Amino acid sequence: MTDLFGALGLLIPLGILLLLFISGVRIVNEYENGVIFRLGRYVGLKRAGFRWIIPVVERMVIIDMRTVARDVPPQDVITKDNVSVKVNAVVYFRVIHADKAVLQVEDFLYATSQLAQTTLRAILGQVELDQLLAERDRVNQAIQKVLDAHTDPWGIKVSNVEVKHIDLPAEMQRAIARQAEAERERRAKVIAAEGEHQAAEKLALAAEVLNRNPLTLQLRYLQTLVEITSAGNQTVIPIPLELMRSIGIGPK
Repeated sequence: MTDLFGALGLLIPLGILLLLFISGVRIVNEYENGVIFRLGRYVGLKRAGFRWIIPVVERMVIIDMRTVARDVPPQDVITKDNVSVKVNAVVYFRVIHADKAVLQVEDFLYATSQLAQTTLRAILGQVELDQLLAERDRVNQAIQKVLDAHTDPWGIKVSNVEVKHIDLPAEMQRAIARQAEAERERRAKVIAAEGEHQAAEKLALAAEVLNRNPLTLQLRYLQTLVEITSAGNQTVIPIPLELMRSIGIGPK
């Protein structure tokens, strides 16, 4: 009996020590960092691998260091030219300093999402609708730059911002469609006018060449007669060029 109590007296402390050891075991993945607090005070970081902290005395906050993609909900925005649009976007960011992400902000995911919404409205309110539609890359870069500057104290790097969808009012869509149609008509008229101008230049050049060489004019006249007769069974009576000149029709 004495031996039994002695064995129990030895096993109980060993069991308690084992439980304390197990309760302090932490596994940090390759893409994570562990922020260590000892009695509420920050004492350092733990990298990937098997880690052990002092139970009760120490606490570990694990932070994911991978890039996060967060949707920015649709925002009602009034552009610089007073057009009301609804815009949504996506923000790509990652934690580069795990200690700052824990110490400097309560919830860095929520804070970054809220900051992205307000920044989106602020930046788009400074551009006109045409710029928003035609220069989306520049707008994305402007939003990313502002976001990155504001999140840097939190240990967060905003790598990219993409405006996904711009919802225009129905009347604005009709106005843009009319503008595009008018632009297409303008281009068509310009192209037609350029074609007429080029054709007139070529005809004037041809007339000048024919006028300098009467034999060329005679050959062209005969070729035209052949083309007319080959088109059908028309009866064509050729008139000599000398006769046409004598009555004032042909070239001098």
